[in-house]
Amino acid sequence: MAEDFVIEMLHITKEFPGIKANDDVTLQLRRGEVHALLGENGAGKSTLMSVLFGLYQPEHGTIRKNGKEVSIKDPNDANDLGIGMVHQHFKLVECFSVLDNIMLGVEPCKAGFLQKSVARKRVMELSEKYGLRVDPDALISDISVGMQQRVEILKMLYRDNEILIFDEPTAVLTPQEIDELMEIMRGFKKEGKSILFITHKLNEIMAVADRCTVLRKGKGIGTVEIANTTKEELSRMMVGRDVQFAVEKAPAKPGKPVLQVQGMRVPSRVHKKEAVRDVSFTVHAGEIVCLAGIEGNGQTELVYGLTGLEKLSGGTLTLDGTDITHASIRQRSKDGMSHIPEDRHKYGLVLDYTLEKNMVLQRYWEPAFQKGGFIRQDEVRAYSDRLIQQYDVRSGQGSVTIARSMSGGNQQKAIIAREIDKDPKLLVAVQPTRGLDVGAIEYIHKQIVAERDRGTAVLLVSLELDEVMNLSDRILVMYEGEIVGEFDPKTTTVQELGLYMAGAKKQEKEAH
Repeated sequence: MAEDFVIEMLHITKEFPGIKANDDVTLQLRRGEVHALLGENGAGKSTLMSVLFGLYQPEHGTIRKNGKEVSIKDPNDANDLGIGMVHQHFKLVECFSVLDNIMLGVEPCKAGFLQKSVARKRVMELSEKYGLRVDPDALISDISVGMQQRVEILKMLYRDNEILIFDEPTAVLTPQEIDELMEIMRGFKKEGKSILFITHKLNEIMAVADRCTVLRKGKGIGTVEIANTTKEELSRMMVGRDVQFAVEKAPAKPGKPVLQVQGMRVPSRVHKKEAVRDVSFTVHAGEIVCLAGIEGNGQTELVYGLTGLEKLSGGTLTLDGTDITHASIRQRSKDGMSHIPEDRHKYGLVLDYTLEKNMVLQRYWEPAFQKGGFIRQDEVRAYSDRLIQQYDVRSGQGSVTIARSMSGGNQQKAIIAREIDKDPKLLVAVQPTRGLDVGAIEYIHKQIVAERDRGTAVLLVSLELDEVMNLSDRILVMYEGEIVGEFDPKTTTVQELGLYMAGAKKQEKEAH
C-alpha cells in the first residue's frame, strides 16, 4: 500500500542570484508525525519552508497534498490548505493585544459587527486544551519572547491548521520553555496534526522528532528514522565531517582585572523602571565570564551601557585602569574593547556596504588603511582577503560581496573576524552563535577560547545554556536587571541555573 503522506514536496528548486538555495529537494511528510528539517546556516531550510508556505515560488518542482497536486501562490493559499507557520522572526503587530493578533484576518463578524467575545472564547478554549497559557488582553510589546511564540502557535491553531511549520522555534526560549514546547508538539501529534520542525539543535530532534531530512548546501542529503540514528550521525550528514560537541579548553588562568563595573544603572526604553539596577562585577584577563538569563532581563541594556550605545544613569566603568564611563563608542574601541553585538544587522554591519568596508569599519582611520585622508584601497582589500581566508567567511564574490546577500552565519563570522583581529583587551560577545549551525558554533567557540588563552578578558552573554556551561569559567545569572547568583560551571547544573533565571531563587549577597 502507498504510504500516507499528507504533504509531498517533489524535486523543488529555488534560485536566488548566484545561489541555488534549494537544488532538487524532495521532502515527504507523513500524517501525524513530527518531521525535523536539519541543516547548516544557508543550507536552504527556511527557503524550502517558505516555498511550502507560499512566500516564494519555486523554479521547478511540485507540491502535493493528500496525493493531489496543489498550487500555493501566497500564504492565504497555504492557510486554505491547512498549512500554518511560526516564523523564526515573529510576525506579530507589537501595539495590538494578544487576542487581536490571533484573530487578525479571520475576525468573526455578524451583520458587519466584530464579535470579539466569540474569538475570545475560542482562544481561551484552545489555550486550555493545549496548555498554552496567555493573557488575551496583554499587548505584544509587553510580553516575553516565549509568550509571543505561544501567540504565534495559537494563531495557527485558531485557523484550524493541520500542518504546522516551526522555523527555529527554540532559538529564543529558556530550557523550561523548550521542554514545554516539546510537550506541546507531542500533544499536537496525538491530535493527528503533522509537524515540520526546522532546527539545527540535535538534542531537540532526538527528543521529539520521528524522522529527519537533512539539507546541505541546498541539496537533500537524505531522510532518516530518528529511532535508528545518533547525534553524531546527524551532524556528520549536516556538516559533512565529524563535529566536536564539547569545547576543549584548559582551566582558566585569570590575571589582573580588565573590566570593573561598579553600581551600574541603565534606564529602560520600555518602562519607567531601570533595566539594569545597581550591578557590579569584574572580568579578569584570561577568563570567560558569562552573563546568563532569560531574554529581557536587562542583559541587552547592560551591554548597551558597557559599549556606549546607551548612557548610564548611575555607576562607573573601568577598562584596564581607564575610566570609560562617559567615553564615546570609538574611544572605547580604541581603549581595547571589541563588541560582537546581539543584533548583527542593526549594530554589527552596514548591510549595503561591501564585506571589505565592513571589515575596516572601526579602523579605517589608522595609518595602515589611510594616507593623507584617502583610504588605501589595496591595503583594505588585502586585509579583508586575509580575514575571509582565515575565518572561512563564505560569500558569492569575496571581499566585494555586499554584506546583505550573505547568510546569517557568514555575516556572523565576518563580525567575529573583525572584532577578534583588533587584538582587544576586552571582548564582549553577545549571543555569538545565535542561529548558527554546529560547524560554525564549534569554530566560534574555539576562537573565543583562543582569545581567552591569549589573555583577553571575555564577557559572554548567552541564552543557550549548553553554551554557557561549555564555554564559561564563571557564570553570573541576571534576573529583572540584577545579578541574582554567581556559579562555577563545573559544580552547577542546568536545572539550578534555570531556577535562578526564572527568578525562583536568589543568592543572598555576602556582606563584604
